[in-house]
Amino acid sequence: MISVYYDGKCGLCSKEINFFKRRTPKHPILWHDIANDPAQLEGTGVSQAEALMFMHVRDAEGVMRTEVDAFIALWRQFSGWSLLSWFVSLPGIYQLAGVLYRMFAKVRFNRYPHCQASLEEA
Repeated sequence: MISVYYDGKCGLCSKEINFFKRRTPKHPILWHDIANDPAQLEGTGVSQAEALMFMHVRDAEGVMRTEVDAFIALWRQFSGWSLLSWFVSLPGIYQLAGVLYRMFAKVRFNRYPHCQASLEEA
């Protein structure tokens, strides 16, 4: 079982998560909307601001994955998405995906007031 920590106040993030929630994963998934319930991060060592900046996934081995690694861990849970996880894991593609994701995540984080508020609470 994996745990997915996501920003439920972000329209794009919610659309993506809802897409996956409607699919049948290979193994059960725990979904944690940390924008609306930051208490779900207790014991993870991840602040709400960090979790709002980048998606986090605790994999089946208990390792906390973030950024592109979080998406790879999530995609591997769904038939038909394993190919994308393999492709994004390729050298060069992985680094490019990481740069692009970090750029997108920082712009998104700076646009949402609830993300900025999480910095004040930290």
